[in-house]
Amino acid sequence: MTLPVGLQLYSVRDDLGADYFGTLKKVKEMGYEAVELAGIGKRDPIEIRKMLNEVGLFCNSSHCPTAEMEEEGAFEKYKAAGLDYIVVPWMSYGSDHRRLAENLELIKKLATEANKHGLTLLYHNHDFEFERENGKTILDTIYDYVPADLLQTELDTCWVKFAGSDPCELLKQYKGRSPIVHLKDFWEDAEFDACPYDLIGKTREERENEGFEFRPIGHGIQDIPAILKASIDAGAGWIIVEQDESKNRPALESAKMSIDYLRSFEW
Repeated sequence: MTLPVGLQLYSVRDDLGADYFGTLKKVKEMGYEAVELAGIGKRDPIEIRKMLNEVGLFCNSSHCPTAEMEEEGAFEKYKAAGLDYIVVPWMSYGSDHRRLAENLELIKKLATEANKHGLTLLYHNHDFEFERENGKTILDTIYDYVPADLLQTELDTCWVKFAGSDPCELLKQYKGRSPIVHLKDFWEDAEFDACPYDLIGKTREERENEGFEFRPIGHGIQDIPAILKASIDAGAGWIIVEQDESKNRPALESAKMSIDYLRSFEW
């Protein structure tokens, strides 16, 4: 593998809740070199770093809700965990985009504050950032508004594809601004009793009758080899595997299927 591969710990959140340290050990034993935190919450950041070091997992990024970033001491806490990147996991814009302007200001403010604490802010997209406002996508508007020295990308390749865009082309567009890439696979079938928005609080009516299923890497519709090449060409430093939900098997089994696939061929 040309790039190091990590696992976004949201993928195994229930296992973490039951046994945090034991789950980290299992992730390492599978062959992952790193993890990305799904947040710190009420845990001691120093204790998290100790566990990661003991297990031998590298970690330099975490998702963190914007509301938490606005709390006093939030950036200090995440920096104390030994991180370089803090990531906006998602934001709501509304179908009429009325919240776009205030969100742009919030992202810029948080990016500036993160920078003061030695952290770089990343933005993790979903598909609704591909709606267009004044002739360009919300995603492009965000990256045009906040300069690259303050805000970098964490392109989620599943949502890019689901939105009807080409992950490889977007990685090419943001070459040099994509330190971490979210590698995620999925399948679409009208017979699935699932909605892509179930986990982020958006209504099923927004994607009515659209069957959707998250899949382990290499077991869905994504052109994984092409995305890996595009990530390397874009200058990415890390590939992060994420599977939001595993309906057909335990989450740890799905995580292992993903890393096994990525280790099965040269790239």
